[in-house]
Amino acid sequence: MSTATPRKKASRKSADERGLEIRSAAVDLAREDGLAGLTLRSIAGRVGVVPALVAHYEPSMEQLVADTFRTLASAELDEIAAITAPSTLGPAERLSLFIATALDPSRDKVTTVWVDAWSLGRRNPALAEAVRDLSDAWEAQALAIVTEGVDSGVFATRDPEGVAWLVIGIVDGLNAQSAIHDRHDAGKIRIVRAAVERELGLAAGALG
Repeated sequence: MSTATPRKKASRKSADERGLEIRSAAVDLAREDGLAGLTLRSIAGRVGVVPALVAHYEPSMEQLVADTFRTLASAELDEIAAITAPSTLGPAERLSLFIATALDPSRDKVTTVWVDAWSLGRRNPALAEAVRDLSDAWEAQALAIVTEGVDSGVFATRDPEGVAWLVIGIVDGLNAQSAIHDRHDAGKIRIVRAAVERELGLAAGALG
């Protein structure tokens, strides 16, 4: 007589577990291939389920794309905020570090997510709102550093908001170009720093 142990049925995942699994898969896929690669089929394939199950948990792909962007972009912003947080560094050193970190080529994966978000956001209102929110948060970080420098007398400008906007605009432009061809080199970072130095009344090389 056979004594084989009966096979146990695989435990069914809870709704919360399955939802988290789907969203985690979306984040992983976006990190690898950008937001443009997010589809019901691609997410289902990563999780190992049928597309209909993904649609059951995420009935709006537009919202899922927007939420995925927020997750990735917010994590990057939090990381840079920690790196450039007020410490023993003065405002010039913090701003120099902010620029160098934002232009670090190791962040090109997230840059691809941003480039996709700028494009896809034209037809996805939820994504457009997320892009605006995160863009404002980036500018607020730069503004906080510039304002600190002005208040301490290190920077000289009557328009801190304009300088913060300039910094983010240059960083976004160079990073967007890097999504197609490499724009990361020391010479270009020096040009960015030199432009900001002029706006802030700093001596050449003050930002590194």
